[in-house]
Amino acid sequence: MKNKTVGLIINQQKMGAVETGNYLRTRLKELGWQIDQEEADFVLVLGGDGTLLQAARDLAPRGIPVLGINFGQLGFLTEIEVHDLDWALERLAAAAYRIEERMMLEARVQRQGRLLETAIALNDVVVTKGAFARLLPLDIFVNREHVSTIPADGIIVASPTGSTAYSLSAGGAIVPPHLEVLLITPICPHSLTSRPMVVGPEAEVMIRVGHYEGQAMLTVDGQHGVVLEPNDLICVQRAEVRARFIKLTDRTFFQVLRQKLKAGDRCNV
Repeated sequence: MKNKTVGLIINQQKMGAVETGNYLRTRLKELGWQIDQEEADFVLVLGGDGTLLQAARDLAPRGIPVLGINFGQLGFLTEIEVHDLDWALERLAAAAYRIEERMMLEARVQRQGRLLETAIALNDVVVTKGAFARLLPLDIFVNREHVSTIPADGIIVASPTGSTAYSLSAGGAIVPPHLEVLLITPICPHSLTSRPMVVGPEAEVMIRVGHYEGQAMLTVDGQHGVVLEPNDLICVQRAEVRARFIKLTDRTFFQVLRQKLKAGDRCNV
């Protein structure tokens, strides 16, 4: 793989990331590759899952693949650890990798019939209440059909990739990333009948914010936020763009799940 152009995204707040980035620049030049963020064939991301989420959102509209190098704690989305860097460069130079595409979400916020904001997410779109200890009333619709009205701390609409993130901690199902579905997971609902739901990839999930004396918030991947008002309508559906990840190993989703989340540690099969 000669004369390729590589981009670098470095989370400078992560210990050792800047030094590793400097090492990478030297090695990439030795391989004869150009370093250019705008014209990159792929981008190396040095950071944790949060850094990779941001990079995936930024680069998905341009179709640029990313390779995550873990400098965080969990590193569920990142592909390699720092000690695997030279091995990874060898694999990249030999074109011994594959591209895995993942479904993303598009969220639109409407206020009084006017489009307020549009954003894409890799993990999830979350509507939550503010600091007041009051429940947030939410009307939930799927394909314009009213499903339920629940008082809750909030609600999560997650992609399969996001099924192992916030949705999981709220009691949602784990879904392999190759499936294309939307997960609807209430956060601490004040109802015995409110349960997580899974809907198909063509579905549009709509959430209407009821009257709430405190502040409600929409967050995208836990990184981008929009302050909501009563009667705001949040529409979430599968995005037209897809995140693209470079995969260097044959690790399956369930192998990663066992390694990172310690799933099935007590199961002897």
